[in-house]
Amino acid sequence: MSATIKDIAKLANVSHTTVSRALNDSPLINQATKERIKEIARQLNYTPNVNAKSLVLDRSYNIGLFFSTLKSGTSSTFFHEAVKGVHRALKPPYHLVVKGIDDYGDPPAITRKDFDGVILMSQSRDDHKFIQVLLDQGIPTVVLNRPIGNNAKVLNILSDDYKGAYTIVKYLIECGHRHIALIEGKSGFYSTEQRKAGYEEALRSHQIPIREELCVAGSYDTESGYLAMKQLLKLTDQPTAVFCSNDDMAVGAMKACTEAGLRVPQHISLAGFDDNHFSGYLTPGLCTVKRPIEQIANVGTIRLFEAIEYKRLRPETIYLDTELIIRDSIAHLHPCH
Repeated sequence: MSATIKDIAKLANVSHTTVSRALNDSPLINQATKERIKEIARQLNYTPNVNAKSLVLDRSYNIGLFFSTLKSGTSSTFFHEAVKGVHRALKPPYHLVVKGIDDYGDPPAITRKDFDGVILMSQSRDDHKFIQVLLDQGIPTVVLNRPIGNNAKVLNILSDDYKGAYTIVKYLIECGHRHIALIEGKSGFYSTEQRKAGYEEALRSHQIPIREELCVAGSYDTESGYLAMKQLLKLTDQPTAVFCSNDDMAVGAMKACTEAGLRVPQHISLAGFDDNHFSGYLTPGLCTVKRPIEQIANVGTIRLFEAIEYKRLRPETIYLDTELIIRDSIAHLHPCH
């Protein structure tokens, strides 16, 4: 018969409540007592009954990782990096449940009994209603990837996509490019808006006109990048460089260039955004902006556990830096400054 909390309590000469708190690293129990109780548990080969524990403590031990949608606009790399970052910080006995908001009803049918905490990888302002339901239910919530304003009482962690886009377009300009096109991301996504805004500001700050025909819609997938580039290549005055709002679309754009008999970067330069795992292995290697999605997800999960275990979640907005990754897909029309 397996050992129980009562067995540990008897040997430690403490109450079973103290044992339960010690095994869950409660700040109410001093470190020496915790270590003594945990050592007794190890000697008895104690294994917690998660189902019984969840009933006693009114917990599900589920951590929800929600995306705005898993059906379109969520690239495989973005998904992988987010899950990887959360999983690095996940600890027993918690389980990770991955969902799309659009899998739930309107209003979303979600309660405190379903999740002990939620990490929302927000991509669109359409998430507002879902966030409000989480707050109304008293579910500790961390919102990643999109700023949601100071009124919501949640922790908000994201990268500065505007600055990242500005930086890479500025680099293109410094390399002599003036006819720079943009393949936009999915319509309605905050990241799409910020990357376009950064692109436009870089052009304006260097007195380069913004040409409407050089801004083509995409959807963050490879096919949309391919189709958008084919559209750009039909222009009489073709761009010398194209900034793709993510690396997946840059791959599609590169294929369209190859089919048209154009070499990158000899005939046309390409830049991306995200620094996906494959970006450095393309030929040529893709110049891009590294967005720390795994780090954002990891930090968010660590802070969420602090909120769950210690009832601490300070509402604030944290920006993590992007990084310009220079590779071989951009030609220097003259030496960079």
